[in-house]
Amino acid sequence: MTTNEEEFYGQFKNMPRPSYPFPNLISPYAQEMREIYWNWIDIDYAFHSENARQKHKSHLLTDIAARGLPLLKTLDELFPIASFAANGAMMDDYFDHCSYEQMCAVRERIMALLTGEDSKEPADHGIFRQFYLLRSRAIQCGMPQRLFDKFLTSVGNLLTGYQDEKRYMSTNTIPTWPVYLVLREDTSGGLPFCKYVAMQKDFRNLPDTVLEHTHILRLHTLAALMIGIHNDIVSLPKEMKREGDVINIVKVLQKGHGLSWKDAYAMAMDYHDKLLKEFLILHENLPNFGQWQHLAYDYVHAIGIMIQGVYAWHTNDTSRYVPGGYVEPEYQNAKMK
Repeated sequence: MTTNEEEFYGQFKNMPRPSYPFPNLISPYAQEMREIYWNWIDIDYAFHSENARQKHKSHLLTDIAARGLPLLKTLDELFPIASFAANGAMMDDYFDHCSYEQMCAVRERIMALLTGEDSKEPADHGIFRQFYLLRSRAIQCGMPQRLFDKFLTSVGNLLTGYQDEKRYMSTNTIPTWPVYLVLREDTSGGLPFCKYVAMQKDFRNLPDTVLEHTHILRLHTLAALMIGIHNDIVSLPKEMKREGDVINIVKVLQKGHGLSWKDAYAMAMDYHDKLLKEFLILHENLPNFGQWQHLAYDYVHAIGIMIQGVYAWHTNDTSRYVPGGYVEPEYQNAKMK
């Protein structure tokens, strides 16, 4: 690291952080979900090193969903989104160094399992079995098909984003600002979470004239970007020290504008806060949804709780985004076991 980087790195803990005006809640099923998740790791992640498995257990990745969607009524309803959050993160860690072409193959197989095109339970690799189980548990908990289809589309876009990131990560190339925005909206995981918010309370009753309205979809985009940016901010000390970690707003602004690290960080925070301001304005100025007005307003509020919850996981976690706490990619460009 350069002197400028070392100086900023030392100042990082005192820099301003995102703040949200939404309740900070957690699901009553959080502990049960953690125990299921720890069991997943022992059974389906045997291909990981013991060190990687223990680190992933300490990260409590299912808490991302337990905090982001705390209003789900049953453990069965929490299971699919917690599975997505935890296995998506562990998959991302594992395949961090794979190629664009290899990630394409991973995406295609996962989507075949999620859509039911491939209906056979995988026996070759735990990551794929977990996505097979996600589909079966979504059916089991009674997720309406139209909501599941929206969720799957957003998961497919996320996997495409993971795939497209590889072109930049493999060459240690920081993308331009417009490219960053496209990638981060998809890869933050915020869009699948927004779609799954409709499983809470009575939101599944909202018609597509509400859920697919451009005003609501813009709120989804804002939520996804805020989640991506606050993830970038929390993980910056780690990503400053690792080659290939180029999809980070501070790195993009620092290079794109020729700024110091401190000024790039300040610009990233300013952009985040503008997104939050827009989210709050759009929430208070919803279109006329007629009989659905109050439920739509509550739905957007629940998206705000989701943003707060995902951030709360980041700020409560003390093991993943610290030196030595993250899991180094173990996929070595060979066929998976």
